Amino acid sequence: MTDQVPQDPPAPTGAVTGGASLVSESIVNGIGGRRGLLDSGLPTAVFVVVYLATGSELMPSVWAALGAGVVVVVVRSVRREPLQQIFVGFCGVAISAFLAARTGRAEDFFLPGLLVNAVYGAAFAGSALVNRPLLGYAAGALTQDLTSWRDDPASLRAAGAATWLWAAMFGLRLVVQVPLFLAGMVGALGVAKLVMGWPLYLFAAYLSYRILRGVLPGGRATSQTDD
Repeated sequence: MTDQVPQDPPAPTGAVTGGASLVSESIVNGIGGRRGLLDSGLPTAVFVVVYLATGSELMPSVWAALGAGVVVVVVRSVRREPLQQIFVGFCGVAISAFLAARTGRAEDFFLPGLLVNAVYGAAFAGSALVNRPLLGYAAGALTQDLTSWRDDPASLRAAGAATWLWAAMFGLRLVVQVPLFLAGMVGALGVAKLVMGWPLYLFAAYLSYRILRGVLPGGRATSQTDD
């Protein structure tokens, strides 16, 4: 009779898949969750609709956007959602409204968002250029193994590709929206911001999940069974 060495049971495929999906979930949650993404677009949509409906009247549009921001704050507070996300979101709307009212230029309502995209795009691109891709660290933090993925060339490449994906997303926004901003095309700029807002975020998050499955433990095995 021979001794048998006990082996650990294989991890359930569903658990592995769920762990991998946390990468994209964490990115979305970092900007307020799916509801937060929708809420962030409401003040912009209200601003553009009122601006066009009133024949390019700035102040009614500014106050309408602030009012929409207040509605979002009240609704999310009643739902007892995180106050930090509520505060950050409303501050963004308030800064945009203040800047537009101060300069008298409706397009300046969108300037803070353009600057944020430029900063994020530079950060993601810079981290990829120096071979320290931010998405790799995000995946490592979720698996409680912050840096070991850097020792695996395939994981490092996957993290770099996902990071460049996000840099490209922020860059694409600037390529499309900056010319509209400079031309003062407020309606087109608002539509572009909404279209390239939360739908593009969720699409990038999904693609990141597809790319970064190989970075997480068991991710490559999961990829082979999924494809």
